[in-house]
Amino acid sequence: MATRPEIGNRYPRKIELDESLGTPGPSFLRVRPGGTPQVRPVSVRLMGTPDRDSILLLARHLPQEDLLFLHSDITQPAIVDEWLKSIETGTTVTLLAEPDGTLEGYASLHLSPARWTRKVGEVAINVAPEWQSRGLGEALCSEIVSLGRILELRKITAPMVAEHKSARAMFERLGFRPQAFLPDWVEDQEGRARDLLLMAYDLHPPERKAPASS
Repeated sequence: MATRPEIGNRYPRKIELDESLGTPGPSFLRVRPGGTPQVRPVSVRLMGTPDRDSILLLARHLPQEDLLFLHSDITQPAIVDEWLKSIETGTTVTLLAEPDGTLEGYASLHLSPARWTRKVGEVAINVAPEWQSRGLGEALCSEIVSLGRILELRKITAPMVAEHKSARAMFERLGFRPQAFLPDWVEDQEGRARDLLLMAYDLHPPERKAPASS
């Protein structure tokens, strides 16, 4: 299955970041309490084959800690080629964020062809260090939730290493809720066991049958 027209027609588009809510830093000016929000428009578009080298460059500049817990090593060209194939077949939709015209983050929605999970998608997000804690990851996740509605999904899941408290806080702000805690469930690229936290967002909670009356 290819990208649905509703998704193709949605992008490219602009999203807005209120930088007055971000963490203080040298790259932008904080707004004093009660001041005017600083809104920065950010271009978001769909990832495609021409983005291969840009993704590899972004991945190779991510902190090692961010790379430890990915499903696969996206610093490797062969892995990115597989990623692009999944986009072509429609089992993955990836959004690229380009503030100031440079790729600084991505968000992917992975879909399963299996019948029993075809209404469940999985989100993966990565943002360049200089854009973390500035709302870019949260804005990209909001876009993924919108895509989930377009695709008529029932749930979007977000698996993460349990110790990543900032990631959990971001997903909770967007309405994701913990579903399962699995001790020693995943192994990082250095061979260490880590606890897995599974969070999920209910787009269309399933209707439950009322118990039969006696």
